[in-house]
Amino acid sequence: IAKEEIFGPVMTVLKFKTLEEAIVRANATSYGLGAGICSRDIGRALSVAHKLRAGTIYVNCWNVVKPNTPFGGYKQSGVGRELGEDALDNYLEKKTVIVDLSYEDEKDEKAAGDATGGPN
Repeated sequence: IAKEEIFGPVMTVLKFKTLEEAIVRANATSYGLGAGICSRDIGRALSVAHKLRAGTIYVNCWNVVKPNTPFGGYKQSGVGRELGEDALDNYLEKKTVIVDLSYEDEKDEKAAGDATGGPN
């Protein structure tokens, strides 16, 4: 049950000896839509959340979805993001334009020298 992507109100509770063991086990699945952490130590919970390979990490809550936060999974749990600004990436085609502006500087310096009749 802990290695499948199950949709429904299911909570898997497993024993572990170390926190690192729990993180390794949680990441040892092919899926990563969401994960939940229950803890009184928020700092530790955030540290664990940073190490988990899942698209949404819930700490002391579950199924809280806000329209301004990206929603989507890691690994085989989907491609891209819904909601939030990141959802716009599905509709955009990005382009990189690289310009060497030193050519324009050289041209401007030459034109300035020509206008005064002297060398640059």
